[in-house]
Amino acid sequence: MLKGISPVISPDLLKVLSEMGHGDEIILADAHFPGHTLCKHVLRADGIGIPALLEGIIPLFELDSYSPPLIMMAAVEGDMLDPEVEKRYKSAMRLKLKKVPAIMRIGRFDFYDRAQKAFACVMTGELAKYGNIILKKGVTP
Repeated sequence: MLKGISPVISPDLLKVLSEMGHGDEIILADAHFPGHTLCKHVLRADGIGIPALLEGIIPLFELDSYSPPLIMMAAVEGDMLDPEVEKRYKSAMRLKLKKVPAIMRIGRFDFYDRAQKAFACVMTGELAKYGNIILKKGVTP
């Protein structure tokens, strides 16, 4: 156990976060996401919700300041987004950030394309529909 690092951050996740360079992306995927199909490097965080992971990651991770650093999937035509999902994520980040960047929404298949290029994907226990979020790493000041 390390001081100052959330216990939801596994040693493998800590290693991945450290290895990422600026512009690299990591997906915090909901439990329904086809991560093992789309992503080349998959980590497991079963039973852990995305808000808890965001609370643990944000103090360790500089978000990109040159392009949108937070990306979520837009609803497929005919579906509706639950605004509480984004609200929970922003609340978790607000605990560690003075200002939470806007969340950009992209279509399902554009999200899948980004997943194939992502540095890593963390499969979580998050059950919220459209609960996936991409974090884009920035330059540490």
